[in-house]
Amino acid sequence: MNNYYVYILTNWNNHVLYIGITNDLYRRLYEHKNHLVDGFTKRYNVNKLVYFEMTSDVKAAIEREKQLKGWLRAKKIALIESQNPKWEDLSLEWE
Repeated sequence: MNNYYVYILTNWNNHVLYIGITNDLYRRLYEHKNHLVDGFTKRYNVNKLVYFEMTSDVKAAIEREKQLKGWLRAKKIALIESQNPKWEDLSLEWE
């Protein structure tokens, strides 16, 4: 059974939010942190994991990603702070 993750990243000062989906959160965070993929997260140095959800249903993960991307910033911030009020990098303990 595969797991799928919807995640939110930010930059050092928590101003930029990025929402993504992956089937391997550890690998994907490694790619973000080491700037291995060109694009938005590399350009704006967005590599701090502040929120994630896991599901075994890929369709549910895709729908959730779309839902979160459609939210206003304030609602995204409320979601992050409901689980991670200090905006700590949840991936630091993985290193």
